Amino acid sequence: MADGNILISVDELAAVGDAGAGTGRPASPVMLDVRWRLGGPSGRDLYAQGHIPGAVFADLDRDLAAAPGRGGRHPLPAEADFQAAMRRLGVSDGRPVVVYDDADSTAAARAWWLLRYFGHPDVRVLDGGFRAWTTAGLPAEAGEPGPAAGRAAAAGPGDAAGPGDAAPGSAARGDFTARPGQLPLMDAAAAAALARYGILLDARSAERYRGEVEPVDPVAGHIPGAVSAPTAQNVNPDGTFRPASELAARFAALGIPASVAPVRPAPASPAATAAPDATASLVATGSRPAPGVGVYCGSGVTAAHEVLALALAGIPAALYAGSWSEWITDPRRLVATGSGPS
Repeated sequence: MADGNILISVDELAAVGDAGAGTGRPASPVMLDVRWRLGGPSGRDLYAQGHIPGAVFADLDRDLAAAPGRGGRHPLPAEADFQAAMRRLGVSDGRPVVVYDDADSTAAARAWWLLRYFGHPDVRVLDGGFRAWTTAGLPAEAGEPGPAAGRAAAAGPGDAAGPGDAAPGSAARGDFTARPGQLPLMDAAAAAALARYGILLDARSAERYRGEVEPVDPVAGHIPGAVSAPTAQNVNPDGTFRPASELAARFAALGIPASVAPVRPAPASPAATAAPDATASLVATGSRPAPGVGVYCGSGVTAAHEVLALALAGIPAALYAGSWSEWITDPRRLVATGSGPS
């Protein structure tokens, strides 16, 4: 699975599992069930009712985010915390990972982005999620699974877990080592600058972008200069991603060419961001310039889904992890409403 692809189909995943059966070191991946919905139902409850055999539940609020606060509702977890969570879930550097959620990959994309940002080289999203798996007639199991023979065989030296270390359903702790900075990331000042000098997409619903409704955060509206691009339009009715050509056409219609040029945004003016400092720069990946496209949402979850869709279309994009819920914690930052960017 280390071919650079982002998605895996249910047929491909089933075939990978079959290929590993009965071997000394199976090719089957670590599978993370990341089902989560804003306002419920509980992903843990859905997991207990039924999940892909061998999958381990990853709690988005606990394992894929830090505690809410001035950094937003789902700040990025600290390096050490994310590493510990992934090891507890059985993730290792040399073993592929497949992440999935209900169907549309909204939550799974958060896990994909974090694992890639922290340096895991081989992460795939199950296209269509658990719904596609069961629709295909593939088996599911309920409850908290016991240790699986396949995962036990996959454990290498030094993987033995101490009491309470492994997550339910995992035979051993993983050895994943977090190496942050492998994908581009923005802060609030950089997001404001990109809205002026590049393209900043708002992945929330159009109603939230316009400021007509705000079901979660205390302030409605959008970052001045941002373009509305609801991430729900990245998928088909069954939750699978639209073809790359359709995604590329969608983003082109929003003003993003397939070969978008990277930018180094000029410092944003205090009037634009009203931040304490006037220096704004995208965090680049390695020595490469930061992309000319960035994405935010309410708390950095659906924005990761948009980043994934852009990647499928061949367009690199930076993530504003704090997103709207962090933007509005500073009352000096400007807020726009209405259907236009400004």
